[in-house]
Amino acid sequence: MKRILIGLMVAAVLGAGGWFGLNLYVQHRATAEVEAAFEQMRSGGGKASYGKIGFDLPTRTLTIEDIAITPAGQPQAQVKIAGIKGTGVRLIDDTSFSAESIDVGGFEVALDQAGAAKLKASYKIPQLTLRDYAGPIRGGNPPTGGSLIDIYRYVLEQYASITASSVTAPTLTMTFDASGSAAGSGEITYSGLAIQNLERGKVEAMKADRAVFTIDVPQPGKQDKLTGDLSNMIINDFDATAIAAALDPHKTGDDSYHRVYRRISAGRYVLKSIQGMRMEIDGISFEDIAVQPSKFRPAEIVALMPTDRSVVATAAQSREMMEKLAGFYEGLRIGRIEIGTTSMSLPQGTTRIKAIRYHDGEFAVEGVDTPSPQGQFKMERFALKSFSAANLMRWAASLSKHGQPPSPEEMLRLFHVLEGAEIKGVVAPHNNARQPVTVDTISLNWGQLVGSIPSKASLVVKMVTPTDPANPALQPLIVAGVDKLAIDLDLGAAWTEASGAFALAPATLDLGNLARAQLSVALAKVPRDLFTTTDPLEAMGLGCVQTHRSGAAVAANHCSRPMSSARIVNDRAKGSTASGYCGFGRAFRPSGGADGCNQAWFADDVHHPCEVIGENMQRHLSGDIP
Repeated sequence: MKRILIGLMVAAVLGAGGWFGLNLYVQHRATAEVEAAFEQMRSGGGKASYGKIGFDLPTRTLTIEDIAITPAGQPQAQVKIAGIKGTGVRLIDDTSFSAESIDVGGFEVALDQAGAAKLKASYKIPQLTLRDYAGPIRGGNPPTGGSLIDIYRYVLEQYASITASSVTAPTLTMTFDASGSAAGSGEITYSGLAIQNLERGKVEAMKADRAVFTIDVPQPGKQDKLTGDLSNMIINDFDATAIAAALDPHKTGDDSYHRVYRRISAGRYVLKSIQGMRMEIDGISFEDIAVQPSKFRPAEIVALMPTDRSVVATAAQSREMMEKLAGFYEGLRIGRIEIGTTSMSLPQGTTRIKAIRYHDGEFAVEGVDTPSPQGQFKMERFALKSFSAANLMRWAASLSKHGQPPSPEEMLRLFHVLEGAEIKGVVAPHNNARQPVTVDTISLNWGQLVGSIPSKASLVVKMVTPTDPANPALQPLIVAGVDKLAIDLDLGAAWTEASGAFALAPATLDLGNLARAQLSVALAKVPRDLFTTTDPLEAMGLGCVQTHRSGAAVAANHCSRPMSSARIVNDRAKGSTASGYCGFGRAFRPSGGADGCNQAWFADDVHHPCEVIGENMQRHLSGDIP
């Protein structure tokens, strides 16, 4: 019995010693792993320190206190964590581990004078909890440069290496100071943050119950301050790897679209200004947001931002920025945008908009009700069809490249920006008349561009306008008791390239009880050149191509012989006061004879280059005979 008792005592002592020895070994192993992770940061040139480390074997709980990190090459970035507590910690393999839960307390990130904008910013999360976590033991090497783009890309890459069933944070507060720019300074606080099913950079859902902010806006004269309140923000199907691809300099050849968000929505939004402005929106939603890495290049846009805000950009720099922004917008695809009922209160009155929508290239504003100096303005719907923000940027960048006013060709490129516009249900006050202007429909559409000119267009106008008593031309109508004009116009035109046929559909103009007119036009063999030039003579097949010693000039129509000519002849020798015209459908004879059309100004030594003229005329023009 005594031997058994002694044996049990020895076993108990050995067991206790083994237990404490195992605890010490495990804690030593945990300390070694933590030290290795921090040493990796220090070896890259950064600073990394920590306080007390503890490990409890029964619950497999690891604690680390007082963490401070300064990334290599970025002394303006500081990361501090008061403490990390991981429960149920286990090694998956030599490079990764898992934990049933991880609690992070006192998490702070500070950026000082970061980027070209010299931004100061800080992020504070008092408490952060991750459930069912798995990820690498050591993070990748942080970027050595000072670029904010590099920092974001690094964070996204680390984000894409972890999994968790949930991430929650009661609050997150961001403060920023960009007082050297138009962004100003301010604070944003999010509450009720939660992430569900984080899987290697992809998130099933994210939400924030509320976000409130205050922003001090610098502006000439009186300082302004904005306050805002946004509720019930929800993000579905977020993919961080898509943003990482757009930030990756090695993905510039990737022309495919990567979806970033399936849907972003928010509830009521209120924005106020101390200068008396108040805006309220019932709700906002965005769907199917995707980026194309070959064109969506945020780093290139940031690189073009001036480091000195006081220096005004040159015209060439502004064009370069707009062209880059055009590519940026082209690389951003949004399937649908909906903004709910919006009201904006100003000292002059309150403007209300029922909805703003964007879908399949159509941008629409619906239900406008706003005050004006003459009275209330109402509009049921305004829409731009096949609108392209990228083409708008390119068009704007192309204007006045050489410091000259825009040419007609440059102005016509506006047809590439959209394919039509529509206005419906307008009731607007008239400047002078007591009755309002009412518009049932104004619809203008175009398409089938040949060069920059549409070869197909339609116009529908249905409206009623009061006769203006201040317009002398309308006085007879007013005297006759006509106090308004009803306009009903329906016009459509199209050109078919294969046949060259041009048709003006039955165009109807109805001026109420005053007049009604209808017109149809059909033309055959209309040349393509009519749509590829902005020169009025060339558009009619005319061009001043030859002059003679007399100073006369002729416009050539380049028709095949025999031809129907439409040419204008100007005689500069007569001070440009004399001209001759040979109209469509009139034969232009291939001779130098006494044809009425040909003979118009041949006495002044003018000839048509496409004409086969007589021998004497040829010799005369060459100077062989007077």
